[in-house]
Amino acid sequence: MPVFQDWNQKVKKTFNATSNEVVLTVTEAGNALGISKDQMKVYVEKNQLTKVPIMRSVHRYLLLKSEIDEILSKTKK
Repeated sequence: MPVFQDWNQKVKKTFNATSNEVVLTVTEAGNALGISKDQMKVYVEKNQLTKVPIMRSVHRYLLLKSEIDEILSKTKK
């Protein structure tokens, strides 16, 4: 029986394999910051983070890991 793979994770894996930029899903970025997926979506809009669009969906996107790492480094200082 095939193992289920979340569609966002599948897109992320493909993107990371073909790009110089590393990306995170909205859920992963939220977990890194200690907030929920819904709170992370609001945070992205409020702070105008870069959204890496996913072609097949208007509402789904990935986030640049470098931006999340930068936010994390600022909050730890």
